[in-house]
Amino acid sequence: MAQATYEYFDLKPALTDMRSAVLAGMRAQQKHVSPMYFYDADGSDLFEQITELPEYYLTRTEIALFDQYSDAIAQRIGSNVCLVEYGSGSSRKIRKLLETARPAAYVPVDISGEHLQANARALHTDNPWLNVYPTCTDFTLPFDLPAAVADLPKAGFFPGSSIGNFEPSAAIELLRNIHVTLGQGAHLLIGVDRKKSVELLEAAYDDAAGVTAQFNLNLLGHLNESLDANFDLTKFTHRATYNAEVGAVQMHLISRCAQQVQVAGELFNFAEGEALHTENSFKYHPEEFLALAAQAGFAANAQWTDANDWYGVYLLTAQ
Repeated sequence: MAQATYEYFDLKPALTDMRSAVLAGMRAQQKHVSPMYFYDADGSDLFEQITELPEYYLTRTEIALFDQYSDAIAQRIGSNVCLVEYGSGSSRKIRKLLETARPAAYVPVDISGEHLQANARALHTDNPWLNVYPTCTDFTLPFDLPAAVADLPKAGFFPGSSIGNFEPSAAIELLRNIHVTLGQGAHLLIGVDRKKSVELLEAAYDDAAGVTAQFNLNLLGHLNESLDANFDLTKFTHRATYNAEVGAVQMHLISRCAQQVQVAGELFNFAEGEALHTENSFKYHPEEFLALAAQAGFAANAQWTDANDWYGVYLLTAQ
């Protein structure tokens, strides 16, 4: 059988100016840094460790759902589709779906071109029958899919409860943009973490081994290296709490003392106990998430959950 196509598409995404973005957050009344800056090499390694922790149920629960229901998902998605993965990451979760759905084409999408190409190449090598078109772009915005897949029915894939890192209004906007890219009638398979006991939620983001604390503090190390900052990591402590009012686990770094920090040539004062906000992770009851998706033009097609009702995988259809 002839080798399927592999072709890389670089849509030249405009990269966020890290210096400007971080300084704007540091100048705000509630100091904050975007969670995108968690993921330097050390941060990425630490996050992989987090996914294996006993407290962090999200990854293993989602993978178990894909394993259990992959045949049912593939049947609903249909054959001969173009599968578009948003934020393709390590491709670990897509492989089961590729085995069962056997799509006509796979379009992994990510803003990090080097990382994207490495993972897409490895996946194409392991699945020589599959047409693979890695596309480097900012997937939060609408974008043009490769011309080779224009006539194929589309199915989006957005695992990992990554939608929870967006404020609800931004999540709706993202889903609207996905709707534009995939088109009417397309499917979207998406993983979403559910609301549950505060104890379970907070433990998942503040594990006993302290790996999530290292992950959060590593952000300051990333700023030190990238922006000539001088954060003393021993003078901050990790805190993760569930805010029931907004429905999100919120991560902060708390200043242990009154101190002054330099970032990219600017000085910033921290009071003792002052918080630097680093991440929100929104959780949704099924009816809440489906109402949010409906505002973006998606209707429920099917949903699957684990025995504990901790996590949901939803198949949506673009209206």
